[in-house]
Amino acid sequence: MSPTNPMNRRKDRIDDLAATSGGTATLVREAGTVDEKPGVSLIASAWKRLRRNPVFLIGAGITLLFVVLALVSRVIAPHDPAVGYLIDQVRPQSNPVPGPQPGFPLGADDAGRDLLSRLIVGSQQTLIVGVFATLFGLAGGMVLGVLAGAFGGWVDALVMRIVDVLLSIPSLLLAFSIAALAARPSQLTVIIAVAAVQVPIFARLLRGSMLAQRHSDHVLAARALGVTERAVVFRHMLPNALGPVIVQSTLVLATSIIDAAALSFLGLGNPNDRQPEWGQMLGKAQTYIYDYPHLAVYPALCIIVVALGFTLMGESLREALDPKSRR
Repeated sequence: MSPTNPMNRRKDRIDDLAATSGGTATLVREAGTVDEKPGVSLIASAWKRLRRNPVFLIGAGITLLFVVLALVSRVIAPHDPAVGYLIDQVRPQSNPVPGPQPGFPLGADDAGRDLLSRLIVGSQQTLIVGVFATLFGLAGGMVLGVLAGAFGGWVDALVMRIVDVLLSIPSLLLAFSIAALAARPSQLTVIIAVAAVQVPIFARLLRGSMLAQRHSDHVLAARALGVTERAVVFRHMLPNALGPVIVQSTLVLATSIIDAAALSFLGLGNPNDRQPEWGQMLGKAQTYIYDYPHLAVYPALCIIVVALGFTLMGESLREALDPKSRR
């Protein structure tokens, strides 16, 4: 028998070693394999967490119910909120406020108007004031925030000093002062007063987001490629800085509703009570607060529940979109 070739013996030893360590080789191969799953966007990732968040679901449910109720309030209200159907039952001395009865489950106010219908229709006025005050405040805050964040220098210093002065004044006092300057109280004066309170909040938040984007890689790359400063600000910096501002607007909605109700409660809102509004109803109920507290309890509960819904939804959105506060 011919001697075994050394090359063949070496090959056999390598094959034996591979056979005995096959499991290990497989583990190494599997450990080194990259799991090629498609990437998930920030919005999709946030929505995945929000769907499992009971706090968000409760807040979104309350908010959705309020919005739908406000949109169809005129249709589903059982009676005209401006007509005193029970005025014949109003007795200033013995029975100033008619109680619950068939067709009027919550009773009526001191003018004989259906309280339930006024609460339902009042949601529409509350939504209008809250939404428009937030939108106007957001628009004004964006103007100041973009100026401060995009230009910097003395423009930033001037805008921020104005914002600091506005923030140093208590929000309700500032809104009260602005509304009191109007010659005649109206719903528009309430919207303007509440919006003015929200402007410095949005301006400071957007300015901070713009400054964070100012030195980011994609902005530096755009400038290096010769993109104009206007395009850098409005196409690269501003769209990426709006996330925290949009989330904040959800929280501001709750504050706007409360501030608008406070102004109406103080008599600085719409003086025409034929158009019911929850803060206005709360203010008029103070005359009968001891004998008929339900006139104040019902609109107060509506304000509290709606503000709670926007707050829960806004806080959940902020936690889902902010990497620092994700749970």
